[in-house]
Amino acid sequence: MPSQPSKDLETFDNPQPERDYTIRINIPEFTCLCPKTGQPDFAELTLEYVPDRLCVELKALKLYIWSFRDQGAFHEAVTNEILADLVRATHPRYMRLTAEFNVRGGIYTTVVADHRADGWTPPSPMALP
Repeated sequence: MPSQPSKDLETFDNPQPERDYTIRINIPEFTCLCPKTGQPDFAELTLEYVPDRLCVELKALKLYIWSFRDQGAFHEAVTNEILADLVRATHPRYMRLTAEFNVRGGIYTTVVADHRADGWTPPSPMALP
């Protein structure tokens, strides 16, 4: 197999560090295991962030997400773990991770976790005519 799961998150230099802009990444095939039953849990992850000096490299992100496939984790724990690892790797101005888990036992779970860098405030929304 040419690729293997990896916890390494590679980054690259933000091409426009002087500007606040949002990067949105949709990850529709996240899987981990239920720590109680060992059954697979499926989720769609949405990562949104305002980079500072670094951006996450997408192939590395794919391999990182793949590394959870055989890991048992509660929804709340895995969402916050992924956010913490991405914040540690990229040091963004702002980052939000939304994890929408598929039904388990008749219940859908959505976990939203975010990070804001000290001193950063978002620009005021502008109403266009």
